[in-house]
Amino acid sequence: MPQLTIFRFARRGVTLIEVLVVLAIIAVLLGLLLPAVQQVRGRAAGVRCQNNLRQLAIAFQTHHTDHHAFPSGGWDWSNPPTYVGGRPAVGREQKAGWGFQVLPYVEARAAWEAGPRVAVAAELPVFFCPVRRSPQSVTYPDEYLPPLVGSGQAVTHGLCDYAASNLTGTGAVRQYDPVRIADITDGTTSTLLLAEKRLNVAFLGTPQPDDNEGYTAGFDEDTVRTTEAVPIPDFRGEGSAGQRFGGPHPGVIHAAFCDGSVRPIRYTIEPGVFSRLGNRADGQPTAID
Repeated sequence: MPQLTIFRFARRGVTLIEVLVVLAIIAVLLGLLLPAVQQVRGRAAGVRCQNNLRQLAIAFQTHHTDHHAFPSGGWDWSNPPTYVGGRPAVGREQKAGWGFQVLPYVEARAAWEAGPRVAVAAELPVFFCPVRRSPQSVTYPDEYLPPLVGSGQAVTHGLCDYAASNLTGTGAVRQYDPVRIADITDGTTSTLLLAEKRLNVAFLGTPQPDDNEGYTAGFDEDTVRTTEAVPIPDFRGEGSAGQRFGGPHPGVIHAAFCDGSVRPIRYTIEPGVFSRLGNRADGQPTAID
């Protein structure tokens, strides 16, 4: 009878060296993957920032359709939103700034109609660049004139990452009096409407001189900035942002123009060009790259 030969294969365990090699390969792959994931997330957040500005620009356009003018810049930081007979005032009678005036057009009518204390406190995602921060507010004693809740009591203020052009009064948003499209004689495509504002990121979430009254602020650097100095990036240190536009994105800020378009503006823009973008009627229509 033939003999059957039985082959037996030895079962070998995984050596420590092999485990270390596998772990090294995984570490290399993660090192390659994580920056790519972070880059994709950063780009997605940048797109959301642009979409916020586009939504706000459309809100300005719709406000113009309804009221024959863009929102004004409001009166002063010390003025809470104005209500007449329980309804928000519009036009020159509204002392709060453009951020409050666009609420009905950014799906925030409930906050607009709820009264000044609720409106001032609202944290609305459309006003925040997601690259910089999530919706945020600060709370400190009532400084409104007249007081909103009473002297010594605290008021919560929903903040804002975007500002209108500009503090000199030559732009699409000015103090007291609303601007009409007919007033923008340099053309809506070459006149800056809104852009990201520069901030000291070391103190985000605490009351800063240019980040405390929040999105409802009247004519104040919380919601209006200058085009007489070029935009520069956010910073970390002492002091405020110097009334300038700027932001957290590398190389550029995102900006909305009076025609509703959203375009990047480089930090390297010439000062004279940026100044002209902020002037609605200087007779020098200006294009950017």
